[in-house]
Amino acid sequence: MTPRLLVALLASSLLGVQAVTPWKDRADHRVTLVTVQEGVQLEVVDWGGSGRAVILLAGSGHTAHVFDEFAPKLKACCHVYGITRRGYGASSRPPSGYDDQRLADDVFEVLQNVPIKAPVLVGHSMSGGEMTTLGRQHSDRLAGLVYLDALGDLEDDPPADKEWLALQQKLPAGLQPSPTCEAEDRSSFAAYRRTLGCRMGFLLPESELRHGFEDVGGRVGPFKTPEWVRRAIGQGQVFRRDYSNIRVPVLALMNGVDTTEEWLTASGYQPKSDAEREAIDRFMARSRIVFGRWETKLRQHVPDARIVHYPLAGHFVFLTREAEVLREIHAWVARIDARTR
Repeated sequence: MTPRLLVALLASSLLGVQAVTPWKDRADHRVTLVTVQEGVQLEVVDWGGSGRAVILLAGSGHTAHVFDEFAPKLKACCHVYGITRRGYGASSRPPSGYDDQRLADDVFEVLQNVPIKAPVLVGHSMSGGEMTTLGRQHSDRLAGLVYLDALGDLEDDPPADKEWLALQQKLPAGLQPSPTCEAEDRSSFAAYRRTLGCRMGFLLPESELRHGFEDVGGRVGPFKTPEWVRRAIGQGQVFRRDYSNIRVPVLALMNGVDTTEEWLTASGYQPKSDAEREAIDRFMARSRIVFGRWETKLRQHVPDARIVHYPLAGHFVFLTREAEVLREIHAWVARIDARTR
């Protein structure tokens, strides 16, 4: 036994300490850093593929790697990219520039510098704000916009509607039962992914967790992004969505239902009394009003927008309804390509 091997064995077993094998991201992608402003670089993930360029934009708190398992399934129709906004993951964390306009400008700078011609932007959650700003200001550089449960508007935030909130609190407890889950386990990223997935109802890619949280000897440590970044982004959001001047096709894939029957069918729940049924009906009626405002604002300026609802899909529709979302995007991109030939 060589002295070097002996030292390695002692290091891995001394006092019961186990050697930790460094994690390696084995996803099939290429990662580069693109300068968007002096001293500011954004992580750009390129999963490859052929055809129309598609750029995936994550919601608040996530990096482009949240799409590591979803993006490769678009490669048959598209060349797929993802961008991690400033403040997160491998992107820079400058002291400023977290308002909606600057975040949209960051994406535009990536389009200019890579360069990427006439892409479809596909964004989840808060990235709908960045996409809307880009669509309004740069429709000539885009081919289309896909909102993944991303029409949310702070002007019409449902919990701020007192009637909606009161009706929600009167819903039957068994309508959306909470899952029985083991305690959150941060002893490893695999364990954390599993226990977090039980609460969320789906699994995030392990790569997303590793790009978002510190690795402390194999355990899941604190979130990498400082809290002040998250506050700055929240404070910099545009209060009201403005879809004026968007001149490209729009597809919105939304968590939601149109009728009580759809909700009951999706949940498998049967009201136990007329009072329960009435409570559900009243909540659904108010929900159609509250959430309908978001869609009304979009249709005022983009009347031919396609809006698809997925009953009880939750906020992460691209993970909980992956096959259906992929079918919609594939077909929609094909229609865009046919129109632009």
